Parts: sequence; structure tokens; C-alpha cells
Amino acid sequence: MYQSFGSDETASPNRSGSVRGHVCAWSVVLPFFNEAEHLADTIAGLARQSVPFELILVDNGSTDGSGEIAGAAARQFGLDWRLLVQRRPGKVSALAMGLAAVTTRWVATCDADTWYPPHYLEAAGALLARPGCVAAGAYYVRTDQPVGRAERAARKILLASRLLPGQCHTGGAGQVFDTAALRRAGGFDPARWDLVLEDHEIIHQMVKHGRVDYAAALWCAPSPRERKRPSTRWTLIERIAYHMLSDRAGDWFFTAFLGPRLARRRLTSERLRESPAPAWLEASMLQQAAA
Repeated sequence: MYQSFGSDETASPNRSGSVRGHVCAWSVVLPFFNEAEHLADTIAGLARQSVPFELILVDNGSTDGSGEIAGAAARQFGLDWRLLVQRRPGKVSALAMGLAAVTTRWVATCDADTWYPPHYLEAAGALLARPGCVAAGAYYVRTDQPVGRAERAARKILLASRLLPGQCHTGGAGQVFDTAALRRAGGFDPARWDLVLEDHEIIHQMVKHGRVDYAAALWCAPSPRERKRPSTRWTLIERIAYHMLSDRAGDWFFTAFLGPRLARRRLTSERLRESPAPAWLEASMLQQAAA
């Protein structure tokens, strides 16, 4: 049964309180839009976590039955879960709704098409428990790749995070947060940032309150499906400016430089729901963005 939470939000609360008889330190916020193909597998992976958690599902207006599939999977695996429906399109709005429902010490933002190994939350908690750590990031691997390639990915993100500690080195599928610090930083707020690259903007806000850590043990495996969405990419100039300016002029970079540029290209958060573009359209749109 659905319960009204406002003009553009509805929710279907399920069980609440402790999980599997234990005190719960973790919430997992899982926003999705038309992810019927992947949701059941993602939730199955999360169900194998070595530590208890509450699963907060946020349906961002799916039309393919994703909400029903997600709920059925959560019930099948005996998870402590709730289903929220955010009718306002866009990942940032979905994340904001999910965060508002979090009551635990730590929160992970997960993607609906990503596999999380059983130790994922445990490894993330080991980082967040360190003094001064307010967020952590996972590097991406492919489950079918050689071990050596995964080890190189781990070394790469650890080196990058040491050289550029104030920058974002992973996407939203692999980000975890200290909940109190995330809220102090302003959380996910479409009034502040309702554009693509929200994973980079939120890390910029978080480093004002503490440190973002990484570890070789913290990784996840996004689906190998096509992910190219040229219309949602930032340009080479924007990438260079990010690396040069975000550490020392981050507020200006996001507020006065990147934000207005993305807004002019209409790269709002809901554009992340686009299907991948064909190669000919990718080339055309990248040329337009660079112009």
C-alpha cells in the first residue's frame, strides 16, 4: 500500500528497525529508472553482504515494472527494505528522497546495474570508521577480467587519490558516506545541483568536512552494457579545468564555471536516464559540445 509523502513523492514502507536481529549501521540507497533487466541480480548481490543493512529503493518513475521487480527481489531475500517513488525525474531528486529516509550511521549509493561483492559494505565501513574519513570510493572492475588488471585498477585509484585528494575518483555507483557528514555538506539537493556529474559535485562538498578514502578491498563491478551517453559528458576543457581548479577553487568551478556550462547544454540530472546513443550521433554531439 502506498502512502503519500507530498505532491511528487509516494512511498511504500516495509519493515523497519533492526535488520536480521542486529543493530544496523548501513543503509543502501538504490535509485532506478526502467532497470527491469538488472535489478533482481543487483539486489541478489546486495543480499549477500556480510553486514546487515536497510535497502531503500527509489523508483524514479519507471514504466517497465522495475518497482515490482525490486520489491519482489527484496522480499525473496528477506531484506529489510522500503520502496519510495520519486515522480520528479532525475537521479539527484531520487537520491535526495532516499537520503531523507536514512536513519543509519553510514549510507551507500548504489546503481541498479552494478554487482557488489559480499564484503563491499564491510570494506567500506572499515574506511569510514577511520578518524576524519567522511566518504569513501570504490574502483570498478569487470568480473571476467584477469586479476592483474583489477590490481592495476586498485593501484591507479590509490595513487590518484594521494596525488589529488580533493577530487572525485569514482562514480556514484561506488560512493559511500558518513550520513551525518553528508547532511552537513548539504546532501543531494536539486536546488543546489540538479545536473549531471552529481558524483563529482557531492565529493567537492564532502571534502570540506573531512577526507575521502579508498582501498584495494573496496570495489564493485558495473554491468558491461553500453554506457556511452555523449550528451551527458563533460568536454575536454571542462575536464582539464576540473583537475587544475577543483582543489583550490572548487566552489567557483562548480558554481560559476561548470554548472552554467552544463545548464546551457541542458544537461540536467534526468538526462542520465537516456539510452546510449549510436556512434554517428555520439560523434556529432561531441563536436557540438566542443564548439
